[in-house]
Amino acid sequence: MLHDKRILLIVSGGIAAYKALDLVRRLKERGAHVRAVMTPAAQHFVTPLAFGAITGEQVFTELLDRAAEHDIGHIRLSREADLVVVAPATADLMAKMAHGLANDLASATLLACKIPILVAPSMNSAMWANPATRRNVAQLAADGVAFVGPMAGEMAESGEAGVGRMAEPLDIAAAAETHFENVSNGGKARLLEGRRVVITSGPTHEPIDPVRYIANRSSGKQGHAIAAAAAAAGADVVLVSGPVSLPDPAGVTVVHVETACQMQEAVDKALPADIAILAAAVADWRVKGAAAQKIKKDGSGRPPVMEFTENPDILAGIGHRGEGRPALVIGFAAETADLLANAKAKLERKGADWILANDVSTPAYGTGIMGGDANEIQILSRDGVEAWPRLDKRQVADRLVARIAAHFEPEDE
Repeated sequence: MLHDKRILLIVSGGIAAYKALDLVRRLKERGAHVRAVMTPAAQHFVTPLAFGAITGEQVFTELLDRAAEHDIGHIRLSREADLVVVAPATADLMAKMAHGLANDLASATLLACKIPILVAPSMNSAMWANPATRRNVAQLAADGVAFVGPMAGEMAESGEAGVGRMAEPLDIAAAAETHFENVSNGGKARLLEGRRVVITSGPTHEPIDPVRYIANRSSGKQGHAIAAAAAAAGADVVLVSGPVSLPDPAGVTVVHVETACQMQEAVDKALPADIAILAAAVADWRVKGAAAQKIKKDGSGRPPVMEFTENPDILAGIGHRGEGRPALVIGFAAETADLLANAKAKLERKGADWILANDVSTPAYGTGIMGGDANEIQILSRDGVEAWPRLDKRQVADRLVARIAAHFEPEDE
């Protein structure tokens, strides 16, 4: 799929720059022609001579290079490629991309780029989790930039563990191949073409009074990633989202709700569907008769008495639905103890076809108990348990979409 494809590799300054040498080899052995642009910082980790020897091409390093810029080299570089791959992509370079800065050859080339860009982030886990980086990633994704990684694991430069490691060269090469496969198919691989998918995401907020509510730590990142992946695979997607701070995924019909009852109503309106993926962390209870005014302390030292009532069970309602039940119903089980036992019980009790179980009892790879960027999933079905490694939530979403498509293949043949 990479035969005779022209790939411009932009290497920025991180310890993972040494892996970019192997990436060049992986791309070339698949038939690609590779040129390299190196930032000044990248040259502190790997020499231009090394990249020149492996690519067999001139390596470009300077924006104001008389020999390279006589014909506006940064424009030419971006025009003479079929795909730009940024690996490793540091937090600094992604910030420049997101804000349109162009003070070196790499950032100027990216700003002049009219072709697809594939980014492989690489940085310390704290930098990846920083709100500024998250905003930049969201902006780049909204601008159409594709991502591969980062992965969870130990950081070479610090010995710390977390999400931030650059994806392996084979994974990046595979992502490049997928890009060209999608182009040859006229867009994203249409794995779910013609399917209607209803997805829930995020928490629900159950009011106690006008200023307080019951909720949990769900960020909505996994549900939103699944919605984006399903839409990219050609599905007609309705995303029912609780309160989150994430942008709406492109190509998705989004219904914003606050409470569990509102979520249930929105899901019912979105049916019928072929697939229901209920990733939202719905509050189990709500206050019966929330106060109309803010509840004040009365000086007694006793907390106010509240009566609770159970919220609707959206997953069970769909799983045990008779006529109009989706062909595939998928739920989530975020557990703090007895993961598989609780997930198996939930599979039966809720009438789901699959349960995606994950352990939230310990900090998720340095990013917090819930709301992190990685997930470690075990899929339970009546056929058994399938364990997945720790993956970025976008990668979990892509992998889940592929598995759903494979589930429907026998029916479609």
